[in-house]
Amino acid sequence: MLRNISLGSTGIIVGGVLAVIGFIAYALNNPTLNLAGFFYGVPLLLGGLALKAAELKPIPVTQAASPEIIELRQAKATATQNQIRLDVTRYRYGQEAHFDTSLSHLGLSPSDQERPVLAGLHETSLDGNYALVLEFESPMIPLETWQKKQEKMSAFFGPGIQVTMTPKGGDRLDLALIAIGSETGSQV
Repeated sequence: MLRNISLGSTGIIVGGVLAVIGFIAYALNNPTLNLAGFFYGVPLLLGGLALKAAELKPIPVTQAASPEIIELRQAKATATQNQIRLDVTRYRYGQEAHFDTSLSHLGLSPSDQERPVLAGLHETSLDGNYALVLEFESPMIPLETWQKKQEKMSAFFGPGIQVTMTPKGGDRLDLALIAIGSETGSQV
């Protein structure tokens, strides 16, 4: 639950309320509240503003996971799949985009303008295996380039994961990370 709360917004609200209380206390000549408001409120407000400026919003889950898929995830998902799912569905700070460094490492992000954008994700079963499907919008990188990197992506995402790609029309592409092999059975 806390993963879905923006620390930047929380800092702005709490810091703003404390700062306003400090200003009101100053006007009413109440030094104790005045000091608390200024010394706690203003730094929290500034910290909240800084976090908000560096905030990367969570990626939406486009299809809710059924109880069967959740069971399959608990039985077969790799640690890498679980880490990716947890990382992209929470607020992050100090990053340009989800997978910015990973896409650069894979040669799929020559520049910030050409970088594919992770637009959503969902979980499914493919041939009885757990699959985490990353939904990318890739207007500048053609499908052929993605396909040339498929082997490199399978190695990059680790042992026990097979990568497949499905074009979804237009500039959209589904990248499925399928759990195979012996590194399955994570309990996240």
